[in-house]
Amino acid sequence: MNERIVEYINILGGFCGKRDVSQLSPEELKKTYGIDQADVMVLFGGSILCGGDVLAQAMQSHAAKKYVIAGGAGHTTEALRIRVHQEFPDIETAGLPEARVFASYLKARYGLEADLLECCSTNCGNNITLFLRLLVQRRIPFGSVIMIQDATMQARMDAGLRKYAPQGCTPINYAAYAARVTVQDGCLAYETPIPGMWTMDRYVSLLLGEIPRLADDAQGYGPRGKNYIAHVDIPSDVFAAHARLCRIFPGLIRQADARYATKE
Repeated sequence: MNERIVEYINILGGFCGKRDVSQLSPEELKKTYGIDQADVMVLFGGSILCGGDVLAQAMQSHAAKKYVIAGGAGHTTEALRIRVHQEFPDIETAGLPEARVFASYLKARYGLEADLLECCSTNCGNNITLFLRLLVQRRIPFGSVIMIQDATMQARMDAGLRKYAPQGCTPINYAAYAARVTVQDGCLAYETPIPGMWTMDRYVSLLLGEIPRLADDAQGYGPRGKNYIAHVDIPSDVFAAHARLCRIFPGLIRQADARYATKE
């Protein structure tokens, strides 16, 4: 049974955790998109610390012309504050928005600074709209945008940008991590360590909550439902894996937290 559970989890994880290039380098961008650099690269907040590492490596590779960190306070923020303060006790993270926490991490670990911070968004939807508003206000071109997000939410972030960005804007997805689940000593485990990664129960919970959100039906976030995101094509094997995991883990499906709903 564990082997089938692993298969189902990895199907959902692979679908949600979009990566459109194998690495964030000028060579890969040229090969895939015909550009040496993206106009903008944005790290959307969350609690997975390796997103900051991915941003730093991309900055060192000159993957984009401008770098943005976006995120206010949401359901993962406190976990991020705690983790960064544990790693760097000199950084006081209490009460800070995700963008400032990640900015502090980037500066302390790599000596790097993003060009812009967006500190007011509270969910995936206004992560996108407030990020785009900031670019327009600063008159920054965004014909191509590299997006880094927690892998469980990367596909939704892509659908959000496709809904709200002007025609001609190219989204380039690069999820903060590529998790593979396996069985070790009879238990579910990650094949390789991921800095700041979710517990297994939390990871499965996020994946189970994500597929209904991505669905373009009356209950989902697509145009036929709440209309928060553009249409997402969900393959039949993803729906099947989700249904089977819901039967196995009926108590793990993450519900939306009304505290972080869009207020504007």
